[in-house]
Amino acid sequence: MARLNRRDFLKISGMAGGAILLGLKGEEIMAAKKTAVALIKTGNRKEGVQGSLKALGINPVKGKNVLIKPNFNTADIAPGSTHNDTLTALVEEIWAMGANSISLGERSYPLTREVMEQKGVLPLLEKLNVKILDFDILDQKDWVEVIPKDSHWKKGFRIARPVLEAECLVSTGCLKTHQFGGIFTLSLKLHVGVVPTTRHGFDYMRELHTSPHQRKLIAEINQPFTPQLVILDGVDAFVDGGPATGKTAKGEVFLASTDRVAVDAVGVAVLKNLGSNPAIMNTRIFDQEQIARAVELGLGASSPADIEIIASDENSKEYRDRIDAILNQG
Repeated sequence: MARLNRRDFLKISGMAGGAILLGLKGEEIMAAKKTAVALIKTGNRKEGVQGSLKALGINPVKGKNVLIKPNFNTADIAPGSTHNDTLTALVEEIWAMGANSISLGERSYPLTREVMEQKGVLPLLEKLNVKILDFDILDQKDWVEVIPKDSHWKKGFRIARPVLEAECLVSTGCLKTHQFGGIFTLSLKLHVGVVPTTRHGFDYMRELHTSPHQRKLIAEINQPFTPQLVILDGVDAFVDGGPATGKTAKGEVFLASTDRVAVDAVGVAVLKNLGSNPAIMNTRIFDQEQIARAVELGLGASSPADIEIIASDENSKEYRDRIDAILNQG
């Protein structure tokens, strides 16, 4: 019989004590430990943002200075990049939830400013009172060196200081496969955009894309910081190809959580449901290297049993049940 360490013992004991006071049963104690992933079945992006956040039932942004990390790797249409309607709806909700300020920070594959201009988000963000943090113009000192233990990065990596120092980080990604070694680009891989490129004087992207450990490196980028909120737009999805262009399918779903691993696991389940490429269809979800390495690092849910998918409304329950079955089947 496996032994509990002191921390786990105290955690479970505390939950059990609370259960006695509240009259909860054992199954309910275990359910209380699960990570929530809110799901809404919709093709309307504003409804997707609002419904998923409402179902998640938390407000980590109130009174906080919020930094949004979008998917602006390129200016390609969604799911190649964050849809402007998703970004608008998300900003409006964050303001409505009582944020103190909102900034948007990104490092794109081409010049970041050019990507934002091509997407038409500059006047949009100005109208929404969102400050733009173009990571291309960060000083060298603001690319903070990180050298984690037991890393597959040869000499560590660097992270944009605004991400490390964000009072409240909100990450919003797309639902898509990745044909250049990542397998999929959901919430974990979204954060490759907080690491500098050769044009910033560093060689991390070359190392990432030539490494046999690419997917493990992706997970490891996520070690130094934790988003307080993750929103995934799956209205449109790439089920093959990606990240900029690919074979498109209608996912018509939004996910929201505080857990990057859980969002990616549920997102991969959605890709399986849509019918994706062999790298997605023929690999168990928690055996995907991005997810497996993130679990090893303690970044989130460690198995399907740790995840509770919450349907935002009655219309989403049947779809939730289908995705939950795929998640638990693996």
